[in-house]
Amino acid sequence: MSGLSARDCVPCEGGVPPMTATEIEKLLPEIGGWEASGGHHLVKTYAFKNFAEALAFVDRVGAMAEEQWHHPDVHLAWGKVTVELWTHKIDGLTESDFVFAAKCDALRDGG
Repeated sequence: MSGLSARDCVPCEGGVPPMTATEIEKLLPEIGGWEASGGHHLVKTYAFKNFAEALAFVDRVGAMAEEQWHHPDVHLAWGKVTVELWTHKIDGLTESDFVFAAKCDALRDGG
């Protein structure tokens, strides 16, 4: 792992502003395939061969979420998983959301 995926999420205590559009645009290229929906949350849909592979990915993301203390919204359907990220405490994006996104990609790419 390198870059964002090698880092750990930092729990948000609140009292900090969400990332600006400029800050988001700077980090977005580091997490290919993710969309910054409305400048409020990150979204990506992963494709899988079947339901079982999609479910296994959800399990890995869930375990990582517990390790990182950063919990996304995860939507499971046959052959696809959509992950939505934002920092609920400040109702917007922080750098940890980008770290978690990169870690999801690493889980998908390498298991």
